[in-house]
Amino acid sequence: MPTGIALRDAREQLFAAAERVLLRDGANALTSRAVTTEAGVAKGLLHRHFADFDDFLVQFVLDRIGRIEAQAIALRESAGTGRVVDNLTHTLTGLFESIALKIVGLVVSRDAVRTRLREVTGGGIPVLREATDMIRSYLAVERERGRVAADADIEALAPTLIGAAHLLFAGREDTPPATGEVEKVVTTVIADAAA
Repeated sequence: MPTGIALRDAREQLFAAAERVLLRDGANALTSRAVTTEAGVAKGLLHRHFADFDDFLVQFVLDRIGRIEAQAIALRESAGTGRVVDNLTHTLTGLFESIALKIVGLVVSRDAVRTRLREVTGGGIPVLREATDMIRSYLAVERERGRVAADADIEALAPTLIGAAHLLFAGREDTPPATGEVEKVVTTVIADAAA
């Protein structure tokens, strides 16, 4: 097994391995041995860089949350282009077809990880909270541009869209909903808000 791997490389290698295990086998299969075996490294490497396996999982989730922040920037930059329904449909589909849905399951299934994440990030369920913020900020920009009604309650619309999309994708990893199904939900949720 390789040794002497730089911390950043080790983190990225272990996080990528954790993602593969999580996507392939689910949250219950995510163990330190599964991750290090998948990464092709000695088990001690994980414990050399993280206080314990829960610390590793917290850092993994935080790293993946960073990807949502990048998506949020891209979504806000798309404001004013295309249809609002299409932008939201594309974003929600990309979000819930990615690792995000599996991370929600991981956080919900591991009390210690959820507790540590709350200490770092505040309340709510990580990933869903950031996704809601992403949708809220996008709708705010579209409202400023007049593409969402001035009186639209984006504080209610954003979590409603995230919750509806989450329910639409949950448990359907093998056969995710068609784009049309997601678009129908988005259209229904924002019908009164469309300018």
